[in-house]
Amino acid sequence: MNKLSPNSFYTKACIEVRNKLDKFILKLKSENGISLKISFGIFLFILFFQPFSLDGEDFNSHILHISGFSVILYTIIVIVRVLSSLIFDLNREIHGNTIFPEYFNGIVIFLLSVVAFAFYGNYVAGIGFSFTVAFRLIIICLFPPFILSLNDNLRNLKKRNEELVNEKKYIQKQVEEFEEDILNKTIEFTTDANNETLSLTVNDVVYVKSSDNYVEIVYRDFDSYKKKLLRNTLKNIELQIRQYSNFIRCHRTCIVNVHFIEKLHRSAGNQWLTIKGYDVRLPVSRQYLLRIQEVL
Repeated sequence: MNKLSPNSFYTKACIEVRNKLDKFILKLKSENGISLKISFGIFLFILFFQPFSLDGEDFNSHILHISGFSVILYTIIVIVRVLSSLIFDLNREIHGNTIFPEYFNGIVIFLLSVVAFAFYGNYVAGIGFSFTVAFRLIIICLFPPFILSLNDNLRNLKKRNEELVNEKKYIQKQVEEFEEDILNKTIEFTTDANNETLSLTVNDVVYVKSSDNYVEIVYRDFDSYKKKLLRNTLKNIELQIRQYSNFIRCHRTCIVNVHFIEKLHRSAGNQWLTIKGYDVRLPVSRQYLLRIQEVL
């Protein structure tokens, strides 16, 4: 059994302490902004609406006492939010979950704010307490937990949205890789008597069109288009390629590769498709029109 040397143990301990300190500083920075905004909001609320009677004070003392409420609230929010976050993280590391509900922070902040505001208002700011003053104080102390809860929900929604965006990108990448793999597969087109074969990758087949007792297969050969007639039925060809989602029937006489469709055209009740880089019109029947519109 290997034992850690004193130096290794000391180094490991230093790294753990530094990581926890970095986490503490990061959490402190993340809570600082919202705490300042809420505290300043309470400062402005008390300053303009004057829920507490501060008559007989000069303006400077008035501002100083109101600032005291803001400083108290800011300190409570930061301490509770940072410490509770560290406690929750430690509890998760030990037990794998947390025993505290999500609204635990809000309850603690509310209770501490009520007690601190009451003590400060009575013994420092000289506010004469009554039922009305106590009620107003409680209402004021309800605002910070409410705003913090909204902020946390918005933050969680933003985080969840980022996770969904990343998940979508990952799925799109997987789909693209799957489609690329599909497009590189080879199809063996044969005659009904199996005496002639045409091997093409899925990506090179442009369209297949019925022509009497034959099928006309148009395919891409490097930068040019070529066609091949095989004695077979379009129904047999469709059964052979229906596993590939990029092939779609546009007419009872034609199956097209959607990757080569340039545009759907309409005129005088008729619809047709044009192919990229190839001078041809493929008919589109009403029966398959909706499906064509969905894939384009």
